Amino acid sequence: MNREKRTEIFRRLRDQRPVPTTELHYDTPFELLVAVVLSAQATDVGVNKATARLFPVANTPAAIRALGVDGLKEYIKTIGLFNSKANNVIKLCDQLIEKHDGQVPRSRAALEALPGVGRKTANVVLNTAFGEPTIAVDTHIFRVSNRTRIAPGKNVVEVENRLMRVVPEEFKRDCHHWLILHGRYTCTARKPKCGECVIADLCEFPPSQRPV
Repeated sequence: MNREKRTEIFRRLRDQRPVPTTELHYDTPFELLVAVVLSAQATDVGVNKATARLFPVANTPAAIRALGVDGLKEYIKTIGLFNSKANNVIKLCDQLIEKHDGQVPRSRAALEALPGVGRKTANVVLNTAFGEPTIAVDTHIFRVSNRTRIAPGKNVVEVENRLMRVVPEEFKRDCHHWLILHGRYTCTARKPKCGECVIADLCEFPPSQRPV
């Protein structure tokens, strides 16, 4: 795919969603960090339901640590893998208090050193909380990047690195959100809605494989 086509793709995605953002509910970088950690193998809707109960009661590292693992589990037990996530969030709060004065760090290395935080979570926080032009590749972005041929790759790291190379600078900050939302609502896994797609004529997904 050439640069001109990619530029037009992102121009159309921007026109469709001028102010894209995460669908996780949060008010502070810490709330976002916790929500993203909880969202692994869970839906944003499910996480939002849990944090709607949790955050009014505890939305700082100290307050959540005070709940303890068992106390936190009561708020997040509707989310998959809640046992391990509760342990990670409490340990995460410990490290934020002990090493970062209770603040969410703005460096990738410091974020990835936190329990339960991998590269994808760090990218989401850096991008969404702090406005960094990072791209967190989840299953939606991986699928859309390969299917459209915007940035094909064999794994999420390959796709991320290629997106960082080929996405024009003016679109890089919001690229992550546009691709996620496009994958979630239009370029879906089992039956992509090609007839409703704003970039269908630019997409390099073979016509023979598109749904009628």
